Amino acid sequence: MATSYKTIDPTTDTAITRTLLHEAIPLTGSIISGTYADLNIENFDLFQSIYDYPFLSSSANHIFDITVGYAASSSLSNSLNPQNTQKIQMYNSLAQVLAGNNETGAIRLFDRDGDLTGGAKIGEAYFINFTRLLSKDEIKKGSFTLTLGLSQSFGDPFGGPTKYTVDVVDKSGSNGYKINSPAGEYGILYATGSALDATLVDGTGYLPAGLLYYQAGIAVLNADIFSASLTLPCSMSFAPAGPRPWQYVMSGSQITASADSLRHRIQNISFNNTTELNSTIYFCRVHHNDFNYSSNPTYLSQSKIRVKTSEDDEPVSYVTSCGMFSPSNELLAVAKLGGGPLKKTPSTEFTLRVRLDY
Repeated sequence: MATSYKTIDPTTDTAITRTLLHEAIPLTGSIISGTYADLNIENFDLFQSIYDYPFLSSSANHIFDITVGYAASSSLSNSLNPQNTQKIQMYNSLAQVLAGNNETGAIRLFDRDGDLTGGAKIGEAYFINFTRLLSKDEIKKGSFTLTLGLSQSFGDPFGGPTKYTVDVVDKSGSNGYKINSPAGEYGILYATGSALDATLVDGTGYLPAGLLYYQAGIAVLNADIFSASLTLPCSMSFAPAGPRPWQYVMSGSQITASADSLRHRIQNISFNNTTELNSTIYFCRVHHNDFNYSSNPTYLSQSKIRVKTSEDDEPVSYVTSCGMFSPSNELLAVAKLGGGPLKKTPSTEFTLRVRLDY
């Protein structure tokens, strides 16, 4: 009868599965710094937000933020710099969340190789923080690519007489990621391209260029990557000639102006996001002597079962849905059968597979 219940045994009648769904996310430079003449850019004191439409539009979606920062121990740190304190605070706040604290309680600096055992640090960085709308549960490992234009013209960073670009990629994220961050897993970003100084890259043509935190959806781009450009004298906007011109932008400008200098040189960002779909599958087993009758009032006519024409006929019911109840018989969920009603008689039995996603 429909008023009876069957108990589900969690050891034999349930299974837990995990499915990873991926979506390709392409962000072109025309959206980031071209199509809308910066009307899709909203500046705040400590960061810059980028939208896919002019941000005053009701259909605009916030896609990522850019900010900059450097460690207090950086050579750029100077109390006379614009927003010097704020740049240090931005670096420290992100470093504490993403890199954590060391054994003495001090905030760790971002480590270039991720082993946290010493070696070179990332003292000055651009931070690209993708919204959850784009990154979902995490950025898929090994899928991230950021293309930067390094030509001498800030107004035309991808053209001019010297057309240099650098690809910053997560080349080993699928199997070489790190797990020593309080924010989850992360990989090492590498730069590659003809615009890099050949004396700085390794034997495979790659140069460590930053970190990518998959679950947090944050890319930490080592600002010193611009020092590896062969177009060094004018590789960033507003910069005078010198050995590291990006320093003048990062230390001598407001945070939003430094964000502008990076944003206008982004030719493309692409990655796959990941949605983690957890499911519990319930196997609702209907044996031959279960649910052969219905409590629906229309099932009877003058106290007789409508579907029987003689007393020798088998009782028949039609299963249209499956109800999931609590231990106290409170209805929690109803699963509808996709293929139409199932005919149930004492000579048939079947198993309904009900999946609950969360």
